[in-house]
This record gives sequence, structure tokens and C-alpha cells, in this order.
Amino acid sequence: MCLGIPGQVVEIVDVEQSLAKVEVSGVRRTISVRLLADEELRTGDWVLVHVGFAMAKIDEEEAALTLAAMKRLGQAYTDELEAFDSTSIV
Repeated sequence: MCLGIPGQVVEIVDVEQSLAKVEVSGVRRTISVRLLADEELRTGDWVLVHVGFAMAKIDEEEAALTLAAMKRLGQAYTDELEAFDSTSIV
């Protein structure tokens, strides 16, 4: 199962290539934020991440509610975190 998972932007890695590092439950990955080019993302912003792309900018409350709901999914949440941890943009 592939889910969109909230991640917090911890670093803008490459503005020209639209890459940012996000953290999801302690796991950090560089993802593409190209789809949110008009959002002017900053460190501390929350995004919804799916297969290495930020799909939407969300607020902190929505991120917390979504993460809480995902944790209740049990194995699906664990699988999503493992997939997030094992992928990268090169």
C-alpha cells in the first residue's frame, strides 16, 4: 500500500533542482518539491509526501492528525515508513 505521509521540511537542499530534506518520524530523506514550486516552502513547513514527491503543503495540525491516524493503521504505517527509509533521489 502506498500512502501519502506528512513530513516536515528540515532543509532546502537544492533550490535549482527543487530538492528538500524532510523528516518523517525520525527518518530523513531528500525529496522533490518541484510540484510545490509556487508554495515558497521553508524549513519547518509540513508537506504530504508520496513516492519521493511533496504533493501538498499542509499545516502542523493536519500533519499531527494524519500521523496519529496513520499510526493506528499499524503494519501499513510501518510499511510506509520502511519504504520511505529505503528510497532516495539521486
